[in-house]
Amino acid sequence: MKILLSGATGQMGKAITEVIASHNTDQIVAGFAKDVNDALPYPVYNHLEISEEIDVIVDFSSPAALRELLDFAVSKNIGIVLASTGYSDEDVSVIKDASTKIPILYSGNLSLGVNVMQIIAEKLASMLEDFDIEIVEKHHRYKVDSPSGTAKMLFEAVNKGRDNKLNALQGRDGFYSERTVSEVGVSSLRGGNIVGEHTVYYCGEDEVIELKHIAASKKIFANGAIKAARFLINRAPGLYNMNDVLMEV
Repeated sequence: MKILLSGATGQMGKAITEVIASHNTDQIVAGFAKDVNDALPYPVYNHLEISEEIDVIVDFSSPAALRELLDFAVSKNIGIVLASTGYSDEDVSVIKDASTKIPILYSGNLSLGVNVMQIIAEKLASMLEDFDIEIVEKHHRYKVDSPSGTAKMLFEAVNKGRDNKLNALQGRDGFYSERTVSEVGVSSLRGGNIVGEHTVYYCGEDEVIELKHIAASKKIFANGAIKAARFLINRAPGLYNMNDVLMEV
């Protein structure tokens, strides 16, 4: 598998480069980043005029690169794994439009564990219909978007489990009232070098269930991205997610 890695010089780009280096079957043939780094074991470009043969694109950059990447992928008729977070509603619309032409896997979190957690979160929300639900996410001090894409995924999961009757409340600063039945508080913490921690709390009368995922390193996201990239090769155009990948694990 020959990969074009977008966001090659970022933290996740370096993590996936290390993981790929231990594989004999996969190869990053080129990188794309606004800041070129000659220290990487493959050429890095700050534009997408790339001549290398590519099977799939893996993107760990930022929403700012989205349209350029999608235009390139459509022009080359190759799939793309979108692992960036912080997309706007307009960005998501552009992604959906491009997925009618090429296969796209879009996920707020590529960890297999988190995506299993999402399935369980939905089920618990449905079964524990009288329990209050809260979501807390923690990340390193350099993460720029909040709440995290994963927290949004988890809210979508519990909301689906409650027949889409819930609404997300971003923090409680300035509120002086009891919580409503339909609200789900989503809280974000930023500090140090926390890789990622997500907890969904199901709070009932005299009992609390915590559903938690802790990321110990960025390698889990790199491994998920590789699985997602392999899944996309030779797929029909469409919008896929990690649940589709899990079905084949």
